Amino acid sequence: MGAALLEATEQLEREKGIPKDIIIRSLCDAMVTAYKKHIRSQDVSNIEAQVIESTGELGVFRRKEVVEEVENELTEITLEEAKKIDKQAKLGEEVLIEVTPDDFGRIAAQSAKQVIVQRIREAERKLILEEFTEKKGTLTTGIIQRVESRNVIVSIGKIEAILPTREQIPGEYYRVNDRIRVYVLDVKETTRLPQVIVSQVHPRIVQELFELEVPEIEDGIVDIVSIAREAGYRTKIGVASNDPEVDPVGACIGPRGSRIQTIVNELKNEKIDIIRYSDDPVEYIINALSPARIVSVEILANTEEVREALVIVPDDQLSLAIGREGQNVRLAHRLTGWRIDIKSLSQIESEEGSYNYGEQEEYEEEDA
Repeated sequence: MGAALLEATEQLEREKGIPKDIIIRSLCDAMVTAYKKHIRSQDVSNIEAQVIESTGELGVFRRKEVVEEVENELTEITLEEAKKIDKQAKLGEEVLIEVTPDDFGRIAAQSAKQVIVQRIREAERKLILEEFTEKKGTLTTGIIQRVESRNVIVSIGKIEAILPTREQIPGEYYRVNDRIRVYVLDVKETTRLPQVIVSQVHPRIVQELFELEVPEIEDGIVDIVSIAREAGYRTKIGVASNDPEVDPVGACIGPRGSRIQTIVNELKNEKIDIIRYSDDPVEYIINALSPARIVSVEILANTEEVREALVIVPDDQLSLAIGREGQNVRLAHRLTGWRIDIKSLSQIESEEGSYNYGEQEEYEEEDA
């Protein structure tokens, strides 16, 4: 390969990350296109371009079939003439005849420039699309470039991803040049570079952070059963242990709270409740409503269509159990999959006159 051509392809490979063979194929395609424009009156169906071994430069070739008697000089060649090019040529085979015009260099350069640029852009776009398609559903880190129409533009490698308003943490102030961790939500192919949509509110972000910070989760000792999140405010995460010797809640909290604190810091001080999972729905509901204390839980319906429970709490725990604007019970519902109706003892006594504890499952007041 000519020194100039070799240097150019290697530079493109370094700067754009496009494999050398793709660049060469693009150059060959451009050469063929330029040649076809140069000789419009001839049959060009058997024209191709490739590297000339003797010079290392690109050349244009016409592929011809070796025959006994030539009927079409553009597509056929006699065995005698073919052997001048390739001593091993045989009847019925094909040989390549170089047809690069003497004045083709300037014409090819002018005609091929646009095609080469287009092909390189297409190859670059394809590589980036493949890269980010593999990243879809994972966490990655980017740098905030600017804010456009309330959308935050985040630089991730060679592309600028979009963090839409709906995927931003409520109340968060996004500053240019800040480094942020985002979840790759979607990748869309366009005529230009792929459009990458990222999120900071997806529940999967919390799961990925726990997998990074808690070795027991990464090793499969502790499982994340479910996650309910209202980004920027609170998250409840249900965890279970596959080893009776390992406390799943303690593993997630870490020594002196080190693991959970790292995650809370990453999430800008978002509150996180680590909930011990239980196969018993009553116990899981009680745990999910933490930090509120529960008197009892009554299962009202447990079918494929409806799962509903009535939770009774002390009067002074009603607000805590429901949470501000219903957040605590709403997250508990999402975490457990149960519709939860919360009432205080006073409400029950007012509705029924007295409360029959015998039909409910009772629990001593304790921290979940």
